[in-house]
Amino acid sequence: MLITAAGEDLRRGRRARLAVVLGSLAAFGPLTIDMYLPAMPGMARDLHTSAPLVQLTLTVFVVGLAAGQVIAGPLSDAWGRRRPLLLGLALYVAGSLWCAFAPDVGWLIAGRAVQSLGAATGVVLSRAIVRDLFEGTAMTRFFSTLMLVNGAAPILAPVVGGQLLTVATWRAVFLVLAGFGTVLSVAVVLALPESLPTQRRRSGFRDTLRAFRTLGTDRHYLRHVLAAALMFAAVFAYISGSSFVLQEVYGLSAQQYSLVFGGNGLGIVLFGQLNGLLVGRVAHERTLLRGALAVAVAGAAGVVVAATARLPLPVLLASLFVVVSMLGVVLANATSLALAGHGTSAGAASSLQGLLQFLVAGVAASAMSLAGQASAVPMGATMLVCATAALGVLTLTRQPASARSAHPSSP
Repeated sequence: MLITAAGEDLRRGRRARLAVVLGSLAAFGPLTIDMYLPAMPGMARDLHTSAPLVQLTLTVFVVGLAAGQVIAGPLSDAWGRRRPLLLGLALYVAGSLWCAFAPDVGWLIAGRAVQSLGAATGVVLSRAIVRDLFEGTAMTRFFSTLMLVNGAAPILAPVVGGQLLTVATWRAVFLVLAGFGTVLSVAVVLALPESLPTQRRRSGFRDTLRAFRTLGTDRHYLRHVLAAALMFAAVFAYISGSSFVLQEVYGLSAQQYSLVFGGNGLGIVLFGQLNGLLVGRVAHERTLLRGALAVAVAGAAGVVVAATARLPLPVLLASLFVVVSMLGVVLANATSLALAGHGTSAGAASSLQGLLQFLVAGVAASAMSLAGQASAVPMGATMLVCATAALGVLTLTRQPASARSAHPSSP
């Protein structure tokens, strides 16, 4: 159901353009992470540093991505969506250029922190804008549509990054990201109208605190946000560990690795679109969410078995594909269910979701790195623990009837 004047414009053919712009904004996180993954071993050599310090650039980005969302989300509830978004995009471009010209790993880490704060605005506000314009099953379907664009990031980013490395150094990756941020800034100015009218904005700091207090006591919201965060952490363990595991342990080249990574991203797109076709027609959001998490647990178990038994590489890759492809289903349904009852505080609700999502992912990646990269076992074990915990959050907690009524398509 479209609920605002801006939403009415979607009936006149603007839906596809909105999906492209919002999907690109939501893709800031995976794009900025995935494009430089094939270059990480080479970056360690070029900067004369260790693999753990290069991996720290990933952890710092994730922490900044979480912190930035907590600032940008509530700010947009008071200012509207466009102004914080354009400020964040400018910060992202500046941070990308900082990384491109970093003389050592310390400067690179600092540049990634700046870049992450800018990227956070795109990630958090893309969700908030969708909540401004849609509700119910229509919101879930639009989140699934975003997976078509957002899911293209993990397909194209490592492929582009891998191909860039054949003709340029890793610094070219960050120059390309700066260009992407610039193009998207222009697109926001030209094609993204304000979605939060003045009469629906929050007036001050007390309103923001009240919104966070409400969110913190809403079990329906928290259980779906935690499920999404834990599933994202399972996939993030793969993101942060697979570059070293598949290249250093299994001997894939940067180009081969980028193709494997892109294939898994294709799974996110395909299953995200399948979710959009099924939701509200064949199954409800909660049914699809639980089913996807159960499949992810089975796939993660396959990764552990393949790694410990040293099964052939195709078995490991197939298991990884199963886990990663479920992310499109889980995020679309869990996000829609979480935001359904918080239309008047969509920025705050989206920011808290982002904070938990990336903090949990950062903790999981840090714990995994302590076990080393000598095999795929730590990566697989982390994926299994996180996916199992995500399923447990949904199955071991009982949803109140009042929360179920907040989302019309929940059974």
